[in-house]
Amino acid sequence: MAVAGLIKRSDIDEVRQRVNIADVVGDYVTLKSAGVGSMKGLCPFHDERSPSFHVRPQAGYFHCFGCGEGGDVYAFVQKMDHLSFQESVERLAGKIGYPLHYEEGGVAPDTGNRARLLAANAAAEEFFRQQLLTAEAEIGRKFLGERGFDSLAAERFGVGFSPSSFDATSKHLTKQGFSVAELLEAGLLSQGDRGVYDRFRGRLMWPIRDVTGQTIGFGARKLGDDDQGPKYLNTPETPVYHKSRVLYGLDIAKRDIAKGRQVVIVEGYTDVMACHLAGITTAVATCGTAFGSDHVTVVRRVLGDSDKPGEASQGEVIFTFDPDDAGQKAASRAYAEESRFAAQTFVAVPPEGLDPCDVRIVQGDEALREVIRQRRPMYEFMIKQVMKKLNLNTVEGRSQALRAAAPIVAGIRDRVIRDGYARELAGWLGMSPDDVARAIRQGSTGSSSESPAQSAQDGAEKPYDMGALAKDPVTTIERDGLMVLLQHPDLIPHERAVAVLGTQFSHAALALVRDAMVSALEHYATQHWVTAVTEETPQALATLVGQLAVAPLPQSPDQAERYGLGVTATLLDRDLLRKKAELLGTLQRSDAAADPQTYRSLQEELVAIEQERRAFREE
Repeated sequence: MAVAGLIKRSDIDEVRQRVNIADVVGDYVTLKSAGVGSMKGLCPFHDERSPSFHVRPQAGYFHCFGCGEGGDVYAFVQKMDHLSFQESVERLAGKIGYPLHYEEGGVAPDTGNRARLLAANAAAEEFFRQQLLTAEAEIGRKFLGERGFDSLAAERFGVGFSPSSFDATSKHLTKQGFSVAELLEAGLLSQGDRGVYDRFRGRLMWPIRDVTGQTIGFGARKLGDDDQGPKYLNTPETPVYHKSRVLYGLDIAKRDIAKGRQVVIVEGYTDVMACHLAGITTAVATCGTAFGSDHVTVVRRVLGDSDKPGEASQGEVIFTFDPDDAGQKAASRAYAEESRFAAQTFVAVPPEGLDPCDVRIVQGDEALREVIRQRRPMYEFMIKQVMKKLNLNTVEGRSQALRAAAPIVAGIRDRVIRDGYARELAGWLGMSPDDVARAIRQGSTGSSSESPAQSAQDGAEKPYDMGALAKDPVTTIERDGLMVLLQHPDLIPHERAVAVLGTQFSHAALALVRDAMVSALEHYATQHWVTAVTEETPQALATLVGQLAVAPLPQSPDQAERYGLGVTATLLDRDLLRKKAELLGTLQRSDAAADPQTYRSLQEELVAIEQERRAFREE
């Protein structure tokens, strides 16, 4: 018996026949020929390094020999976008412009809310784009103009403006038939003590789209000093927007990424715009979060990243980082995910003080393209980063550099490349190749020097946890210091926490957690503190953060404050001792007679350090 409101079977069959399943799958996965009538790529339903996902366009079916998922084009859309069967039919019918008919003259029922949330975001995008033309948006147009973006560029990327009013957006969208509940769920409204209000007010708006081009959220940049909110405000997590699984610009870059076997990962929306306008059409960016394992999975599918013998990826993943401290921390987090790529990974660093957008403004399109051309391998970059922090003019400094760089080289999976970097490292340090090789072997087997990249190699299957930490006193004090700050931020003053997180950590995994805590400091001592730190942490280390946040401290609860102050004091004292050693070395190399002022200044710094250390010991 026919049920009113259900799509007629003949229409379901007609849409299935008219839609090319390879085109639909190709929006999510880069497919290659796998013989007559067959195509293959990396499965979107499980993480794999060799393609086992096959599509047969003539038959209209897909199947993964790795995880067993399979079905027709409707099943694919259902599984990928979490739609009902009816929603998937309606989605594909709309894609090809086919008018659907319903049983007994019924109309399409209001199934689920995904379609409504997408429609709300699309309507909001159109509203914001119209608002960019208003007088109020002059400040936004000026911002874009100062960064080299004209009206055509704004239109190309869908940039808009949200009015300063608390309810202008909600009024516009409710008039179009959207309920307040739908707008709240879409992340377009916020709930406060006095009711609901527009989440985005007085900001430039970038639409964030999924790989198929549907608007699922927004990134908003503040413009005026009167705006007390964060510099960038993104759509919160919603049923359609998950920041860990979306990359800004991927919808327009995916074809060139697949064709050119290259992806350039930048840090912001304006950087993506600048790159594309400069001809770097493979640029994408994360949306308010660090590059993580879910992003790796998305990129690998589009890149066609495979390590199957005979099909080794020739692709390139190029990270760009600002040359400041924040950029260096971002580089460390990206490095933790490096081993999950079969493609070669590189780092491109713009000139000091400039991001990609600035390079285009100051030096032009060609200069920005040259930044990308001058990329350096990720391993070389990370080795050089740890080396530049140390004094290589001393035996001690070179020894420290070797200990820091050895785990990085040890984490290189390709033996030929690993041996090549071992030789390079010996040359950079001016040390015996045998000594360097020995240190690298120790770095690959010693738990205290295990590379986070190695632990990330198998992703979520082999997370790095507290059990992998060494039991030596240095690692223990670093571990306990982070535990105190995560568990008892109420007991450790914010200023002291900042100072502790500014010290050097010798254990690579704990150093990455420390970097994540620095990135999340605005949430320190709030109920979102641990959550914010976890979001900034590489996926492979998320388990470690969770354990550090709950594992019992060596002291009883009533002694937590005393212990916490003691642990943090030890970390600060250790850092002061390191600085003292560096100053003493410099003092020994100084000539008091030739440069008495410098000599006296060094002595004064030493005295100040000793006073600080004494203060910690007296606590």
